[in-house]
Amino acid sequence: MALQVQDRDSKLDAMAAHWPKIDALLGGTSAMRKAKATYLPKQPAESDEDYAYRLSTSTLFPAFERTCGVMAGKPFAKELTLNKVPAAVEAYVGNVDGEGRSLHAFASDVFNTSAIQYGFGGILVDYTKTEGQARTQADEKAMGARPYMVHIKHDQILGYKTQRAGDKVIFTQLRIKETKEEDDGYGTKVVNCVRVLEPGKWELWVERSSQSKTAYVLEEQGTTTLGYIPFVPLYGIRKGFMLGMPPLLSLADLNVKHWQHQSDQDENARFARKRLLVFSGLTNDDKIVMASDMAVRLPPNAKAEVIQGSAESVNAGRSELQSLEQQMIQTGAELLVATPGQRTATEASNDAEANKSMLQRIVENFEDALDLALQYMADWIKAGEGGSVSLFKDFAAASLTDASAQLVVQMAQGGLITKETALREQQRRGVLSPDLDVDTEVAKAKESEPSLGTVGAE
Repeated sequence: MALQVQDRDSKLDAMAAHWPKIDALLGGTSAMRKAKATYLPKQPAESDEDYAYRLSTSTLFPAFERTCGVMAGKPFAKELTLNKVPAAVEAYVGNVDGEGRSLHAFASDVFNTSAIQYGFGGILVDYTKTEGQARTQADEKAMGARPYMVHIKHDQILGYKTQRAGDKVIFTQLRIKETKEEDDGYGTKVVNCVRVLEPGKWELWVERSSQSKTAYVLEEQGTTTLGYIPFVPLYGIRKGFMLGMPPLLSLADLNVKHWQHQSDQDENARFARKRLLVFSGLTNDDKIVMASDMAVRLPPNAKAEVIQGSAESVNAGRSELQSLEQQMIQTGAELLVATPGQRTATEASNDAEANKSMLQRIVENFEDALDLALQYMADWIKAGEGGSVSLFKDFAAASLTDASAQLVVQMAQGGLITKETALREQQRRGVLSPDLDVDTEVAKAKESEPSLGTVGAE
């Protein structure tokens, strides 16, 4: 059956299979609970009531979300720099999306979502709609018409068509899911739309309902002054054209596993804390009186004993969780470790250039995407060469130990782990002396903290 305008192309299914898991992890505890058995299966013979209670008390350790934030923040730790960007384009850099965000802020958000979290997305360089409203460039200037960048998220891309033109692949069609607000009495309502782009023209299909039937109808269309589709794909780990995967997908899997084991551990601890009084040798006619201020009198040959869960299982569960947390730190840190790659002739004599971390390579690809987006802005206003962008990339670590130590510090600063855990992790890595008394060190650190209101005081 032919695809409808609102249908997602099966070419995107391999990537889309991972998105619900990432959605849930980024949604936090409430989203993971909402997913129910998808990520927290019922235990054998577990009743619906017991499962509902266990689910309602489970909490997520947000390792994936926080690690993505740490990694995405590294290239934007310093302000990006522009290289040979024409003045006409640079005039838009302070408000590159038409919503008040600078190129630095816009790029930071896009990098986190499309490159690090989901590993796929894009930037559409659009232009203010002027058809029927402006006849000359002066009219366009008077109405504030301008090019602007739009972040197209992973799940907005419904399908595309391409063809090869010389030494490159170009888009011949791109379908993008979006929404728009319409008046609804004294309020507004959100309507689903699909924008279809082709070289030099566009269409807007809108979801409409009539007589209990819903369909997408063509409501707007027009032409553009560009002979191509000004869309730039973004990737985390690029597997092919319009095919990208999340660089921290393994961490996402570990985080789901931690969610499951944390739930098991909470259940074990809950039962280990409870004491169950068991009587044996009684008949249905025997009566027992119990109170806190009297002894229990039992018939001959009867006995009572207390059964309690084993503390060993709780300790084993705690160790398993700690091991998982260490694995998550290691997995996240792998993005920072410099590894040899394919060397160009220039890089052959420069180890610093040839040995790059995975994150550095992702950033370099993202720089190329921003360069292309700037060129598309320049093309809209016929400004010639669009220039380029440079991001901070001096953050590679020489080894996994160094990288994970760096990540431990940042996770502690972000509140994901405690200072005590951070110090013990650094001891385990050999960064700190094994003789260091962690409790004493934390106490001293608290003593040396400035009093509230004295920071920055003269």
